[in-house]
Amino acid sequence: MEILRSQDPIELFKEWLTEASVSEPNDPEAVALATVSPEGRPSVRMVLLKGVDKEGFRFYTNLESRKAKELSHNQSAAMCFHWKTLHRQVRVEGQVTQVPAWAVDAYFKTRHILSRLGAWASRQSEPLETRDELEERVRLFSQKFKGQEIPRPPHWGGFVLAPDKIEFWLEGEGRLHDRFLFSRFKDGWEMTRLNP
Repeated sequence: MEILRSQDPIELFKEWLTEASVSEPNDPEAVALATVSPEGRPSVRMVLLKGVDKEGFRFYTNLESRKAKELSHNQSAAMCFHWKTLHRQVRVEGQVTQVPAWAVDAYFKTRHILSRLGAWASRQSEPLETRDELEERVRLFSQKFKGQEIPRPPHWGGFVLAPDKIEFWLEGEGRLHDRFLFSRFKDGWEMTRLNP
C-alpha cells in the first residue's frame, strides 16, 4: 500500500506535496486553516503553506487578522489539504506557536516587492471605501521605502502548527476510501487505519 512507504507522517506529507507540485494546476501549497473565536465560533480560510519540517506546518499572516486574533486566544487549529488531481487529502490538527522574529524577517525578505508593500498598506479585514484608497497607500509606502530594503511591519508574523494528528486520505472506488490516522505520542507516531 502506497501510504505505508513511510511511517513518518511528516516525510509522507512531503512526498505527497512534491507529487502535488507536479500535478496540481493551482497552488498545491494552498490549505484550509480552521480557527475558533473566543465565543466558540469556527472560521476557515485558505492560506499558503510556507514550510513543513519536524516542527510543523508554517504559514504567515497579518497579526491583526481574524485568524491571528483567534489563534492568540485559542492555539488549537486544523488544516486540510485537498489535491483533486491526486484524489488525496491530508488533515492536520494541533497547536500553534508564533514563528521567531528572525525567521519571519528572513521569509519576509523573499517576498515579491508588491507583497511586502501590501503588508504595510493593507489594514486587513477593516472596511475599505474603494480600491483606489488601498492603491494610494501602496503608492505612499512605495515612496517611503524607495531606494531601501522594505522592512517587515511589526503587525506581520508567522505561525507553526505542531501536529498531534495527521490523517491521510486516498479516494477509493465506490467511496471505499483509504484513511490512515497518525497520532503523536511521546516516543513518535502511532498509525491507525480508519473506516471510510
